[in-house]
Amino acid sequence: MATQKSKRNRNAGKSTGKSESAKYFAKNPKARAKKNAYNKKYHSTRARKRYRAELNKLSREESIPGYDHSHTKDGKIVKEKRSKNRARNGKGGKSSKK
Repeated sequence: MATQKSKRNRNAGKSTGKSESAKYFAKNPKARAKKNAYNKKYHSTRARKRYRAELNKLSREESIPGYDHSHTKDGKIVKEKRSKNRARNGKGGKSSKK
């Protein structure tokens, strides 16, 4: 059996981005370690696991090409074109949820 070249992004986790936070964490390894420790704890909580499971279930059951499940301010999840959903959280990450 021939070995395949890994398709994993080689830059993943290296903070090669141009954002202010990416530059900050690249210069401050202790701050990055602290943030990673917080994220590990936060995303391992029961509530976050339940939240991800719900989204994964929706993605499996109601998958439509070109559409995402978008989050509204009141906590509902609606189908929305992928381009509109992702463009909203563009530069600066300012949310303008429906």
